[in-house]
Amino acid sequence: MHRLNVIVVAGLFAVAAVLGTSAVLQTVALGRGQTHAADAAVLARTRQLDRFEASLRRALARKPPALPAVPKAAPPAMAPAAAPQVVYRRPPAIVVVRHTHHGDDGYETADREGGGDD
Repeated sequence: MHRLNVIVVAGLFAVAAVLGTSAVLQTVALGRGQTHAADAAVLARTRQLDRFEASLRRALARKPPALPAVPKAAPPAMAPAAAPQVVYRRPPAIVVVRHTHHGDDGYETADREGGGDD
């Protein structure tokens, strides 16, 4: 391999290494920004849930008002229901008739001889 080819390949490797390192550093920086934003969102949601939990505990500590008294009334007289009568009716039978043509089924042939019933 010529010396010029070796220098060109080494230069390309150096440029690739610099660009790769730059990309990795930018990716890590983006990840750090997302982490801070996510932490702030989690803290805000946690505070909101804590306030809601406190309101639920206060509501649980208060007793609900007493229910009104049920009026005393005789239940309406209901006639006992008769058991329904079940009548089973079978569906009509399904009959399938297939007519087939046979070569010699006992009828007369063209020469007026009987079919072989002799």
